[in-house]
Amino acid sequence: MRKHLDIAMTVLSIILMGGTVLFPDYRVHQILGMMLLALWLFHMVLNRRWYGSLFRGKYNSYRRMQIVVNIGITVCALLLMISGLMMAWFMPAEAFGGGIEFARTSHLVSSHWYLLFMCFHIGMHISMMTNRIPARYLGFARFAALIASCYGIYAFIIRGLWRYMLLIQQFFFLDLDRGYILFAVDYLSILILFSMISHYLSRLLLVRNR
Repeated sequence: MRKHLDIAMTVLSIILMGGTVLFPDYRVHQILGMMLLALWLFHMVLNRRWYGSLFRGKYNSYRRMQIVVNIGITVCALLLMISGLMMAWFMPAEAFGGGIEFARTSHLVSSHWYLLFMCFHIGMHISMMTNRIPARYLGFARFAALIASCYGIYAFIIRGLWRYMLLIQQFFFLDLDRGYILFAVDYLSILILFSMISHYLSRLLLVRNR
């Protein structure tokens, strides 16, 4: 169940990164966002024991990294939820006055930081996935991840994610000339890139803590 839940959340997250541009009806984007929020709440319920262990045991470098990543995801998810509700089609336009502009900006920034923290979260749990890959395919999987990560650097720059994260660009732009398939490939490569960074960083911290 958890594997299918993680896959569904990852796919939904990538689709939602396309903003309302991917859908003729912007309400589709908002409904998918609510679905992702519901999945995150279910994910948190399934992992409730982890939250109960926060005040127990010693904190090493790896555990601190885990806390930072999870708090980052939680903060971004809350900002996305609040700003998304403020812009939802069923909310009266005059209900928040000038706050709608803040909601748009907050949604743009938090969505891209959410993607980064989600990648780091996945990266810290990649070992659980790779353990299921037959040993004879591990070499190919690592090579494919390396190629995807290299392309992910290019995609991260060409898509301008860093500009949204630092609020240098305050509106979302999706280059439709590059097509929807390339959009998915680009964002999947970015996901793999930061997941690999997180994976090897967490392994380094684990070795250091021994």
